[in-house]
Order: sequence, then structure tokens, then C-alpha cells
Amino acid sequence: MTVWQGNQRLVLASQSRARQLLLANAGIDVEAIPADIDERATQQSAGLSAPADIALLLARAKAVAVSIQKPDRYVVGADQTLALGQRLFNKPSGRAEAAEQLRGLAGRTHELNSAVAVAHGGEIVFVHVALARMTVRPLTEVEIEAYLDWAGEAVTSSVGAYQLEGLGVHLFERIEGDHFTILGLPLLPLLAFLRSAKLLAV
Repeated sequence: MTVWQGNQRLVLASQSRARQLLLANAGIDVEAIPADIDERATQQSAGLSAPADIALLLARAKAVAVSIQKPDRYVVGADQTLALGQRLFNKPSGRAEAAEQLRGLAGRTHELNSAVAVAHGGEIVFVHVALARMTVRPLTEVEIEAYLDWAGEAVTSSVGAYQLEGLGVHLFERIEGDHFTILGLPLLPLLAFLRSAKLLAV
């Protein structure tokens, strides 16, 4: 059963299983069409440094790129940045870099900026950026190595080397922000927009 009332399925410009699952659990059947953009080149050419601005830039770029291919569909683009002060994190390339990221985050509070953009006909029709603050508990080297052993290859698939919906939850002592923002899709503002556009049954 779907609550989606658009003439054609909603498109998600992402391969993220977490984002697809969030929408599916909300009763929205989506078609995932990853955006073919060079994220780092897009970021560098824009010359942006604020984490929220970067997340929004990439969410907009993804939505527009797929919307140009599918102009008659509503397309959702999303992106997330992790910042510790002025330092921006990328996905770790392997176990050693994952350990280095965890050492940097341990005992400190970092910020997740999650942006969502909706495009239709190649134009942006909605944007929103949400913030979550995440405090990692102090970690010993033994704890970091044990976590990396348990989490395995999954640590390289997420910025900060953790997935809060999985074993990563053990790393934290405090979280400020909603679950959807942390998973990379500000769902409540997105649903509010889709309702305002008469695209949802509820």
C-alpha cells in the first residue's frame, strides 16, 4: 500500500539503502536512480566551505541531474556532511583511516548537516537543511579496534566510520537531533512539502 498520489513514482537520486527504507517505511514506493555527478568537483568549483551549504549544494545537484533525465517526475536529492569544528570528514578509505576518524571524534561533539532537495522539470521546487549534534563517548584504542572488528567493511560505507542504525550506536553518549536527519534524509519537512503539493494521501 502506498500513500503516494503522484501520476508517476517518486524518484530518489541516491543508492542509499537507508534513505530508500525511510521512504518505503513512510508508505512511499520510490525508484532509485543515482545521480551521475562528481561530488568533489562540484563542491570545489562552488568554493563553499560551510558544511550546511555543501550538503545543500550536492542535494540540489543530484536532484537536478536526475530531474533533467526524468522531467515529468518529482526527484528527491539528499546529501549529508560531517564536521568537527572546521574539519570536514569523508568516507574512510579503509580500516586505518576509519580508526583515525574515530580517534578524532572520540570524546567530542560533531555536527551532521542533512540536506534534501526536490526537483521537477529540471528545476528545484523545495529545499531544507537539518542539523544534528552527535557526541561520541571517550574511546580507548582497545575499544576502537574492537568496534572495527565487529563492524567490518561497513565502516568504509559511512562518513565517520559509523552507522547509527547499526553497531555505531555503541559509540555515542549523547545525540541531539531527529533520527531521520542522522540517517541522511530530513523526512518530516520533505513529507510536509509533498503534502502541500497534493502528492500524498495522508
